[in-house]
Amino acid sequence: MPDHATACLVLADGTVFYGRGFGATGQTVAELCFNTAMTGYQEIMTDPSYAGQIVTFTFPHIGNTGVTAEDDETGTPVAAGMVVKWDPTEPSNWRAEAELTGWLARQGRICIGGVDTRRLTRAIRQQGAPHVALAHDPEGKFDLEALVAAARGFAGLEGLDLAKDVTCAQSYRWDEKRWAWPEGYTRRTEPGPKVVAIDYGAKRNILRCLASAGCEVTVMPASATAEDVLAQSPDGVFLSNGPGDPAATGRYAVPMIRGVLDADLPVFGICLGHQMLALALGARTIKMNHGHHGANHPVKDLETGKVEITSMNHGFTVDSQTLPTGVRETHVSLFDGSNCGIRMEDRPVFSVQYHPEASPGPQDSYYLFERFAAAMRTRAGTPA
Repeated sequence: MPDHATACLVLADGTVFYGRGFGATGQTVAELCFNTAMTGYQEIMTDPSYAGQIVTFTFPHIGNTGVTAEDDETGTPVAAGMVVKWDPTEPSNWRAEAELTGWLARQGRICIGGVDTRRLTRAIRQQGAPHVALAHDPEGKFDLEALVAAARGFAGLEGLDLAKDVTCAQSYRWDEKRWAWPEGYTRRTEPGPKVVAIDYGAKRNILRCLASAGCEVTVMPASATAEDVLAQSPDGVFLSNGPGDPAATGRYAVPMIRGVLDADLPVFGICLGHQMLALALGARTIKMNHGHHGANHPVKDLETGKVEITSMNHGFTVDSQTLPTGVRETHVSLFDGSNCGIRMEDRPVFSVQYHPEASPGPQDSYYLFERFAAAMRTRAGTPA
């Protein structure tokens, strides 16, 4: 073990990476993924879709913009931990309210720096997302045999319903719009189409985009039934992003979605919501080797020929070969050809695998929110 090592990352195959710990002390087990985004580390750590995962950042400069409460995607960090090449830098940004390391410690997130993240990323790509144990001890005392056993004992994400762990406890209204200079966040006050957003781990900026598109948003828990949703008399239903295996969450979500489809409502899904809409329509989902995590993923719109630069975070994907008659594949990844969007041919029901609210393009995909709002206005017979 190297001198002064205060943290270690142990893979289930016995490989050990030593480094310098920061954030909270202790140990945790999770699936390991890598994210290629150059910015947005705070948004990534607070994205509920990362529940059950430790994130390796391929970009070495982490911490340089600090943290601010305005950028949280949910109330507290959800990702289990962080792996970086260099120790987090001091913040140098006028919006910073705190340093990253202190924020991570207060939130109980275990992290490691000084790791060869290029070697680690290659291992993930070649072998698939491994199960790992991450430990941080200021005295550098580690029981490697116990850590290997803990990594091997991690059950993994297949068959795991994590949406129930990150969803809201009860319904609430949302009216905050997207951040804009110089006002910051403002509130929607005008009337608009009524949307029920099902929270499988919804990012706040998705809800802001719905509000900015003019929607009156009511957020409901993942366990909501079709009867619960339809009792709100919505003009449309939104299916949010979230963590875990879509087939596991789909055991209770798919019946709800089918009930909404029977009511002939416009439906829009993102990420986990996209996968579960596909399940409800009769398709299947599969676990990916290492998933897609980053803010530089090119996606082609097969209907327009346009290429969008997108943000992605998923370890499962829709098997496009199982899409039923009447459901069309609309978007594909230009990295590996995997499915990135579907729609029903005869109704305003559609979804995408990527995150249009994350704006890496920066506005390449915002049209999806406008399309959803327009479909609801058409159904309600109100002006566009």
